[in-house]
Amino acid sequence: MTTEIMTAHDVHLFYGKKEALKGIDLGIREHEITALIGPSGCGKSTFLRTLNRMNDLIPSVKITGKIELDGQDIYAPNMDTVQLRKRVGMVFQQPNPFPFSIYDNVTYGLKLAGVKDRQTLDAAVESSLRAAAIWDDVKDKLGQSALALSGGQQQRVCIARVIAVQPELILLDEPTSALDPISATKVENTLLDLRENYTIVIVTHSMHQASRISDRTAFFYQGDLIEYDRTKKIFMNPTHQETEDYISGRFG
Repeated sequence: MTTEIMTAHDVHLFYGKKEALKGIDLGIREHEITALIGPSGCGKSTFLRTLNRMNDLIPSVKITGKIELDGQDIYAPNMDTVQLRKRVGMVFQQPNPFPFSIYDNVTYGLKLAGVKDRQTLDAAVESSLRAAAIWDDVKDKLGQSALALSGGQQQRVCIARVIAVQPELILLDEPTSALDPISATKVENTLLDLRENYTIVIVTHSMHQASRISDRTAFFYQGDLIEYDRTKKIFMNPTHQETEDYISGRFG
């Protein structure tokens, strides 16, 4: 039985007066891929961003309820958000490598944390790029700009950058939606390999992607969590009519 690494209890989120999340209860189990699905504007990306406090950067946001990582309340006043975002890394929809070398992209977080030893940095670069399934593509051009890579390669370098600081949890917000099908498949395969060592939460618009790579799926609709269960159950035998309607393409 896997343990829950992160839990949300009665999480409400408001943008000004608009309630975008309506009392979400959800437990994320370690070494699993959890997919968040639902139509545009349903709250899935908003919920994802509550898990590493990215919504704090939006002035009008108010959040109530509790989110715990390893039993610690991440919204407690003494929580260091820089440390939190190291433990809960994030990969965005558009690949966003920094405008410097592949090597410096991957070591960015480690250098911020004060790691200076070249051997340590070299080892982290190789292991992270291998874990992100892109080492063979880039090992001879680590000094070149990451911006010169293809979109799919850039996205895997961004995954390597997150892995380098050894997070407990990796959040991905539609990480393949800007990629061609071949690159998207490579990223999906990378995530399946990473599941052995990491816990992953992915927001996806693709039903195929959710059913292919996730262990559990959460269906969001109009700010509510309608259903959360094993992916096979959600796709083959959902409990709620709204879930069945969305998965079968009746709306969304």
